[in-house]
Amino acid sequence: MRILTIAMLAVATLPLVLPAQEAASGPGDDPPPGYKSMNEVKLAVLTGQLKLINPAIEVPASVEVRKEVEYGKGGEQALKLDLYLPRKLERPVPGLIFIHGGAWKGGRRGDYHYYCVKFAGQGYVVATMSYRLLPKSPFPAAVQDAKCAVRWMRANAKRLNVDPNRIGVIGGSAGGHLAMLVGYSSNPELEGTGGHAGVSSRVQVVVNLYGPTDLTTSYATSNGTVINFLGGKKIEEARKQYELASPITHVTKDDPPTLIFHGTIDDTVPIAQADKLAEKLKATRVPYRYDRLKGWPHTMDLAEVINRRCRRLMTEFFKKHLLKP
Repeated sequence: MRILTIAMLAVATLPLVLPAQEAASGPGDDPPPGYKSMNEVKLAVLTGQLKLINPAIEVPASVEVRKEVEYGKGGEQALKLDLYLPRKLERPVPGLIFIHGGAWKGGRRGDYHYYCVKFAGQGYVVATMSYRLLPKSPFPAAVQDAKCAVRWMRANAKRLNVDPNRIGVIGGSAGGHLAMLVGYSSNPELEGTGGHAGVSSRVQVVVNLYGPTDLTTSYATSNGTVINFLGGKKIEEARKQYELASPITHVTKDDPPTLIFHGTIDDTVPIAQADKLAEKLKATRVPYRYDRLKGWPHTMDLAEVINRRCRRLMTEFFKKHLLKP
């Protein structure tokens, strides 16, 4: 489950709440037209018809950035995050934690600088975190680190001016998978011992951008990256671990509202993964919104037009589920 960098994408591959769900779209809310294939996406990028975001966007004067903040320990490894804080906060605000992708073996927290700047500019306290990676640290290390980051934010809520009862996690690809496990799982094995014992890792909102939801399916069980993530064991040897590592197996009716983004021509994480999650959330009556984007690939939010849509729908979702009284 590789995550495409902007350079790779350009050159290589490139609501009203119902009882349990929200409409995927409403009048006038049609998504941008997509593409028939990755070759078309490639051509659109190379010819300038599809513009990409600037990942190194400047930080406005209204936002303070604190880098290399230690939020816990992964064994002997110091775990770091970057903080984006609105200046002159007068009251506690919701906190957002972004979790980068990269097949659990790559990527970096700076990949979410763009989102962090944008949402801090809207008044949220935002963090983007690093976590332990493969091959040194297989499952459940990355999940434990993500939960530790939530505990850190809640434990430090007062000095950060964060409302400890309004924290959301957002992730793309492998980061989406980790965000879902943070939101849905309550298994003590996934908490870890990275720090802030006794503080809850529960979150109030989950945003999943094209993350894998069920690692027991054939797409995942035949994927070398997934096998490595599960410590090199195939599902026949460790089915319980595959189930434990699958967000969909943890879903219960008391889980946080979830916003899902996925493109139908995703050749890294099949659209069926998101479809299956939406069905499970509906069946268990967890509030959700599913933005199923026809003709868009993995890491589609690198495109300006999709990124604007993602940020708009996130803002609406946060307003409903994090900003409500």
